[in-house]
Amino acid sequence: MEKIKVQITWLDNYGAYSEVVPGCVATNDTFEGVKESYREALEFHLEGMKEDGDEIPELLKGEYELEFEANTQALLKLLDGKVTRAALARVTGINERQLGHYITGRVTPRPSNREKVLEGVHKLGEELLSVV
Repeated sequence: MEKIKVQITWLDNYGAYSEVVPGCVATNDTFEGVKESYREALEFHLEGMKEDGDEIPELLKGEYELEFEANTQALLKLLDGKVTRAALARVTGINERQLGHYITGRVTPRPSNREKVLEGVHKLGEELLSVV
């Protein structure tokens, strides 16, 4: 089964798009909502392409699975209010102020810092799961 990567971003709300399907976008005020909105938008987009006689990308002709990937800003926005920035700073090694800049979009993290954020979130999750 083919996987189609869908990027989730944050500006004033969550947005989703895929480079595989140009022109198909979705927005929602929740993380789970934008995933569902994108699924619906993709279905609508493909119906429109078929009706218009447009060429459907090969990946979308068979079975496929949507793989959602949040950018750093969307990921941190999702965690904001659920996990303190102090906890994130502790597990990522990135100071709270810098994390704040990532959340607001003032600064886009370098790929190495994005990786630190992802690893830190996973580490924090493992620590929480280990509590009996």
